Amino acid sequence: MIHYTEKGKGFPVVLIHGFCETHEVWSELIPILADEYRVIALDLPGFGGSDALARPFTLDDAAQAVVTFIQELNLATCIVLGHSLGGYVVLAMAERNPKLFAGFGLIHSTAFADSEERKISRGKVIEFVEEHGVKPFVQSFIPPLFFNQAHPAVAPTVVLAEKTPLKTLTGYTEAMRGRPDRTRVLCEYSNPILFLAGEKDSIIPVQSLEEQAGLAAKPTLVVLHNAAHMGMLENIPETAAAIRMFVQRVAV
Repeated sequence: MIHYTEKGKGFPVVLIHGFCETHEVWSELIPILADEYRVIALDLPGFGGSDALARPFTLDDAAQAVVTFIQELNLATCIVLGHSLGGYVVLAMAERNPKLFAGFGLIHSTAFADSEERKISRGKVIEFVEEHGVKPFVQSFIPPLFFNQAHPAVAPTVVLAEKTPLKTLTGYTEAMRGRPDRTRVLCEYSNPILFLAGEKDSIIPVQSLEEQAGLAAKPTLVVLHNAAHMGMLENIPETAAAIRMFVQRVAV
């Protein structure tokens, strides 16, 4: 079962959160977007109120669970936007079911696979969490995702991340480490794609998303000011404006 929240009417916009998050990270954006659109924010399997996947699982397994959920809502089409890990899931969804989506968006996310260095880092995360637990990891992991580590959203985001089940954290870390390069999806997808970058994001740099936007047939690239990897919390007005502009372009 996929847990979700829904608000508003109109063209459906599905929001998928990132690693060690839930649908709650979209709480400031949902009311803004729901003025015009039907906004559906879900918890990925294993996070928040959603049932976990049997391990070992891949991001394709998570993607299929979300596609099934969308189909059960009887959505003929929609726009799906994913933050970080959520973007990896979105790419897997678009690869398998491209006709289901009128457009999709990568919010501080990438179609590139992990580098060898990044894969090693993922392995160290798994080892650390299995030895020390979730809380010590997220307490050091979350603040650097923000450009301003004194931002008022940092503390509640840490509290939210601390609720992540250990098996969910390590399972998705393994799945992210094993995900394939999906730049082919960007090249072959014929509908619009939103690339939302943070000008201070060291995890998914602006230059990387500029390169990926150049592969897409109908790209929209927006760079958020004074934001690193958490634009939906760091710069709400620009994030909302970018999503509105994109949906207006697609939902015609």
